[in-house]
Amino acid sequence: MIVYKTEEEIEFMRASAKVLAQAHGEVAKLIREGITTRELDQRAEEFIRDNGGQPSFKGYNGFEYSLCISPNSVVVHGFPGDYTLKSGDVVSIDCGVLLNGYHADSAYTYPVGEVTPEVTKLLEETKKSLYLGIEQAVAGNRMGDVSFAIQNHVEKQGYGVVRELVGHGIGKKLHERPDVPNYGKRGSGLKLQTGLTLAIEPMVNLGTKSVIQEKDGWTIRTKDLKPSAHFEHTVVVRKDKAEILTSFEYIEKALQ
Repeated sequence: MIVYKTEEEIEFMRASAKVLAQAHGEVAKLIREGITTRELDQRAEEFIRDNGGQPSFKGYNGFEYSLCISPNSVVVHGFPGDYTLKSGDVVSIDCGVLLNGYHADSAYTYPVGEVTPEVTKLLEETKKSLYLGIEQAVAGNRMGDVSFAIQNHVEKQGYGVVRELVGHGIGKKLHERPDVPNYGKRGSGLKLQTGLTLAIEPMVNLGTKSVIQEKDGWTIRTKDLKPSAHFEHTVVVRKDKAEILTSFEYIEKALQ
């Protein structure tokens, strides 16, 4: 069942999204060579709890962490731990916040130190594809319009769009219906209506679209071991223009 949100519910999600955006900003301040992914996870959880929220991911289907931290060829669902960031790495930070009974979810991928020009371009184009998809998340459009906008842009750059993992509805539950694929045909799929809240999240690989799941049951890695990028916003479908609830402003300020 698809759950359309009232304006009151959207306000609750907006509050979750603000704490989430600020938590991302706190993590962004720490992204550098020599820091462990566990330290990033600890800072995120501390900030979220200090601001009245709960980490959406911690305890979700047995996941033990507040962040999914996915370096280099890891697409999503990487475990924080002893891995130490080094120059040339690219690392996706995915985080969710539950506040007042409602979730928000977003992700950002960072270069660490000096990365190659092709990796820089991968991050830029994946982030751009997120906003192209969001532009299509307006009432009267179809889900396929969102999906096509993302796929069309990144495949023109020669990248692979992951098929096995998709965006999703979000609200009282972290994952709600409908699915939001990052590939599809214009004019196909669910007709979008106002009040639909979605987590739109392109997952784009420098090489092949093919991925493998590791034995831990969580970590998803590119089959060719080339880098992957992941950007995500929580948005509301509106009549003329999608409203983005989450924000990268705190991340971008930290990176200046």
